[in-house]
Amino acid sequence: MRGAGCTINDMWDRDYDRQVARTASRPLAAGDISTFQSLVFLGGQLSLALCVLLCLNYYSIILGAASLSLVITYPLMKRITYWPQLVLGLTFNWGALLGWSAIRGSCEWSVCLPLYFAGVMWTLVYDTIYAHQDKRDDIMIGVKSTALQFKEDTKQWLSGFSLAMLLSLCVAGMNCNQTFPYYSAVAAVGAHLAHQIYTLDIDKPEDCWKKFASNRTVGILLFLGIVLGNLWKQKDFKNVEEPSENR
Repeated sequence: MRGAGCTINDMWDRDYDRQVARTASRPLAAGDISTFQSLVFLGGQLSLALCVLLCLNYYSIILGAASLSLVITYPLMKRITYWPQLVLGLTFNWGALLGWSAIRGSCEWSVCLPLYFAGVMWTLVYDTIYAHQDKRDDIMIGVKSTALQFKEDTKQWLSGFSLAMLLSLCVAGMNCNQTFPYYSAVAAVGAHLAHQIYTLDIDKPEDCWKKFASNRTVGILLFLGIVLGNLWKQKDFKNVEEPSENR
């Protein structure tokens, strides 16, 4: 579905992409493939996504189908609002809800909503940085973004989003009894984001790309924190269980 979202985005934006140096070489914008070919490819992506979705429980099927409207409408948002990155966050982080419901049969909102909100805040951080690469072209062609909205105040906004992300991750962790490795990873994520924002040069596209791409480290750190935190949790549970059995 993430791939389908990228395909839809390129289909909607093919005329804009031709006018932006960084995106002019994209297959649709460059004319390497036709709109019909991209539509066929999109159909294949959505068919595969449907196959996966139908393997899940009914709750998850409905929840997953509900994300389709966001996937389709996100690319239009940059035409009507300076906050398309917020809609992107709502779209890209749907997995925080769907992943939980696929395993548990429904969402535990005290965990899922803070996790989802943290993901949205993270998207606002990295995609605002990403948008700064194209701000000069965006002004000329009339495309909106948070980069144009925040301008020279970008770092303050990014700091606020990062703080909200970290607090939300802590709330999600507390509500599902996470352990030391998880909170250590959250702290490491905070340090990484602080360095990323402090050293960011919003007027250098190459630096914006470097900082944007470094968010893979944020994802890896958080993933490892969740996995190791859950393993630690299982170890603690066994340590509590064994004395009970001995009695």
